Amino acid sequence: MTRIAIIGGGISGLAAAYSLEEHRRAGAVEYRLYESSPRLGGVLRTEQIEGCIVEAGPDSFLTEKPWAADFCRALGLGDQLIGSNDADRKTYVLVRGRLIPLPDGLMFMVPTRILPTAFSPLFSWSTKLRMAKEFFYPPRGHDRDESVASLVERHYGAEMVDRLADPLLSGIYGGEAANLSVRAVLPGFVEMERRHGSLGRALLAARKKMPHTAGKPAPPLFTSVRKGMEQLVETVVQRLHKNSLLLNAPVQSIRREDHRWAVSAGMKTDVYDAVIVALPAQATAKILSTTSPELGRELAGIGSSSSITIGLGYDRGVRRSLPPGFGFLVPRSEGKQLLAATFVHNKFPHRAPEDRALLRCFFAGSSAERIWPLSDDALVSRVRNELEQILGLRAQPIFSRVYRWKSVMGQYGVGHLERLDRMERQCQVLPGLALAGNGYRGIGVPDCIRSGQEAVKRLLAGKV
Repeated sequence: MTRIAIIGGGISGLAAAYSLEEHRRAGAVEYRLYESSPRLGGVLRTEQIEGCIVEAGPDSFLTEKPWAADFCRALGLGDQLIGSNDADRKTYVLVRGRLIPLPDGLMFMVPTRILPTAFSPLFSWSTKLRMAKEFFYPPRGHDRDESVASLVERHYGAEMVDRLADPLLSGIYGGEAANLSVRAVLPGFVEMERRHGSLGRALLAARKKMPHTAGKPAPPLFTSVRKGMEQLVETVVQRLHKNSLLLNAPVQSIRREDHRWAVSAGMKTDVYDAVIVALPAQATAKILSTTSPELGRELAGIGSSSSITIGLGYDRGVRRSLPPGFGFLVPRSEGKQLLAATFVHNKFPHRAPEDRALLRCFFAGSSAERIWPLSDDALVSRVRNELEQILGLRAQPIFSRVYRWKSVMGQYGVGHLERLDRMERQCQVLPGLALAGNGYRGIGVPDCIRSGQEAVKRLLAGKV
C-alpha cells in the first residue's frame, strides 16, 4: 500500500486529501495530513456575527476559474453556491479624496469603449489621449519577463498603473504592480501584445469570437458558498478519514531516506512513499533545505505578503448612506493605509440582514506591515478614521473583527516562471515529492484546489 503525507491543512492540502480519500477507501493508499494549527482550512474562516456572515479570509472566488465550483459540486455543495449581485456591481476608485466610479467598458484595466472612458473623471486628458493612441499600438513579441507596471505603463502611462493596475493587483496578490511578473500574473496580456499589439483591439477581437448567448444572463463575476467559505472546509473535512488528520502537528523536516520520505513532527518520525507539501513557499523552503539546498534556495526566493482584514457591522442608517456598488479601491498615491473596502451587503446580499451594513476592509503588503504592530482596537480606530475621510462615515460600528494573516500570499516576482522551471528540474531528482499551494501557479481558491488535485494526480501517475 502506498503511504502519502500531506504537509499543510489549508484548502490546497484538503483538496489533495479529498483526492486521495477514494483511493484510501479502495485500500490502495494510506495518507496522513499534518496541520500545525488546531484547525483546518487555513485562511478560509467564517464567523456568524449579529446575523452577518463575516469572512476572515477570501469571501469568494472567480467564477471563470472552474476548479472551486467543480470541487463544491463534487462535495454535494452545488445547491449552496451563490453568485455576486452583479446587477448592482459598481466599483469606485479614490482620486484626490473623491470616489470615482470605474467607467463602463473597462475589462480589468483595459478600456474597450471610448465614450464612457472619455467622459470619466477617473483619468486625466493626457491618459485618455494615450488610451486612444493605444488602439494603434503595433504587435510586440519578446521573451523577456517584465513587471505588470512596465507593460501597463508602456500602453497607457503611469496614471493607469497608479489608479487601476496597482490597486486591482494589491487586492488580489497583496503586492505592487511594479514587482509582479506580467508573464506569471497576466499572461493573457503578454499574448495579446504579441499578437495584436493593442490590448484594446485584442479584447474587442476576443469579444467578437465569443459564442452568442442572446437571452442568457451572464454568469456572476464572483461565486461563494451560502454559509460562508468555511462551509467548504467543513464539508471536505466531513468526507475525510478522521484518523488521517493530525492537528497541532507542525512538521520540522522532511528528508529522503532509502528511496522513501521521513517526515518529522514533534518527537515522532514516520516514513512515506511520497510527500505533498502544501505550505507557503517560504515555509516549504525551511523544511526542504536539508534535503535539497538548491530547491530550498529557489523556494526561499518566492516572496510572500501579509494581510489584515477588518469586518465592520453597522445599522440600517449607515446602509442607506453608503454609495451603491461593491466597494472602492485606494491607490497608494492617496496616502492611505487602506487598500480596498467591500460593501458586502451589496456584493452578496445573503451575507447581512436588511437592517445591517457589512463592510470588509483590506490591508496588505507594505500597508499591512506598517500597521501590524498595532493592537486590534488601534487597527479598528485607524480604519474608522480613514473611512470617515473617504465616506464621511462617523457612526460607531455595532461590531468589529480583526483578522491577521502573516506571510500567506505568494508574490510572483519578475522571473517567477523561470524559477518554477528550475524548481521543476530539481524536483525531478526527488521522486515522490510534489508541491502545492498559492506560491506557484495561481493564488486564488480555485488555483489552490487545482494545485492540490494535480499534485495527487502526478504522484499516482508516477510523474514525480
